[in-house]
Order: sequence, then C-alpha cells, then structure tokens
Amino acid sequence: MRAAVLMCVLSLCAILPAMAQLADPPVTVNEKFSERIDIGISTNEIAITSDFSGADITVFGAIEGADELLLATFAYDVVVALEGPRATSTVRRKERVAGIWINRHSIRFEPIPASYSMSSTRPLPNIANLMELASRDIGIDNIRLVPTGGVGDGSRLTEFREALRRIKQASGLYQRDPTGVQFISKALFRAAVRLPANIPVGQHKVRAVLYKNNQFVMEKVIPLRVVKTGLEQFIYNFAHTHSFAYGIVAVLLATLTGWLGSIIFRKD
Repeated sequence: MRAAVLMCVLSLCAILPAMAQLADPPVTVNEKFSERIDIGISTNEIAITSDFSGADITVFGAIEGADELLLATFAYDVVVALEGPRATSTVRRKERVAGIWINRHSIRFEPIPASYSMSSTRPLPNIANLMELASRDIGIDNIRLVPTGGVGDGSRLTEFREALRRIKQASGLYQRDPTGVQFISKALFRAAVRLPANIPVGQHKVRAVLYKNNQFVMEKVIPLRVVKTGLEQFIYNFAHTHSFAYGIVAVLLATLTGWLGSIIFRKD
C-alpha cells in the first residue's frame, strides 16, 4: 500500500511541472517597464474540413498597468502574429538550357514559419526600428532566412531570399495587416489574423508583442493547434505514417479509376 502511494506521489511530482509549463505560456518581459500584456483566443484548436476555405480568428487582449495619458496619445503599439510550425524551405531557379527549362540553382534555408499572418496597430516602421524588429523576427521582411550548406559566392542570396518571401505571399501563407489591431476600450484591444485555406496542420503559436514609445515592453505566446478532421485526418495520418502502403493504394485507385472510365466511356 505504501509503495502504491509513493508511486502516485512520484508520478504527480513528475507530471505537475509539465502541466505548469503548459499552463504558463512563454513570456518575455522588459523589466524596465511595469506594463504587462495578456491575450486570449476563443479556441485553442482549429479543425480543418474538406470545405475549409480559410478563416479569421480574433485575438483579444489587454494592457495591464497602462498609463491613460499615454493611451490617449497612442504611445502603445501592439503586434499580433500567428506563426505556423517551422519547416525548411528550398528555393530553385529555372534557366533555359538547350531549349529546355531546368533547375540550375537552388538554396535551402533553415526552418522558418510555414505560415505567418501578422496584424499591428500601425505600420511596423512607425512602431520600432528595424534592428529591434529583426531581432524578434517581427514582420515578413524581418524573418531570418539563413541558408544551409554551401551557397557559392553568395551573390544570389538576396535574390533567393526575396523570391522565398514572394512565393510565400503569393500563396497566401504570409500575410500582413498594418492596421489589424484596434483598441476597443481604453487598454483593451482586438486583433484579427487570417488563416489561409492552405494553412499547414500542426502546432501554431499566437505571439503578441507590446511596445511603448517605440521600445519593447513585453511579449506573450499562446499555442494554437490546427488539425484535420474526419476522412481528411485519416488520409493525412495514413499518408504520413504508412507512406509506402499509401503510394500503393493511390496507384491502385488511379488504375481502377482509369479502367472504369475506359469502360464507361468506351464507344462500340
């Protein structure tokens, strides 16, 4: 009996720190300031169905200990960003060789957010200087794109970085709204961030960063899971956990579909 009780106590001691870590989202604070920011969302999980065409999620927040005079003079700025799971990205450049377009050059970049949707109270250059924003990866143009492996003489690096950002924005995965955060009542604010139709599944995070007179005050992060449901979830899991079997089934279905089509539309 005592052994069983001891085992329960030890199990609780191991579990409680992990629960506390989950309950308390990551927070970065500038001790120079007393103001604090808190945010919340209506749900911690977004379900993707077959007819999902994108959605907007609303992030509500409040600035605790805000100075009313500074609020009235718009001295506080808030940046809210929804970042997708990090993944490596490869950019390739095609060139025409002997009349054929082929991939001649490519650069692979270290993991970056697969999706990035940002809203702010004002355009970023009016909130903080470039070095400050870049140090915290705030803004599409400030996300660090670090190449992996050899990049040759590096003369094409800027071109490939710009191409990666352009591709992400053209696909809708990277978005920004320079006035998407609005104060609704004194220290209370609301932000709308966009989930594109092709948003990747996995663990996302909502970041809220508070600035006061162009100086960093605090950053808070809360998690957001994006999952597939129903048949889409089954197919997704099957494709990722049993890729070889999935490939065989896909080939068999394609063959069967082609055979049935030839029978149905055959002309005697």
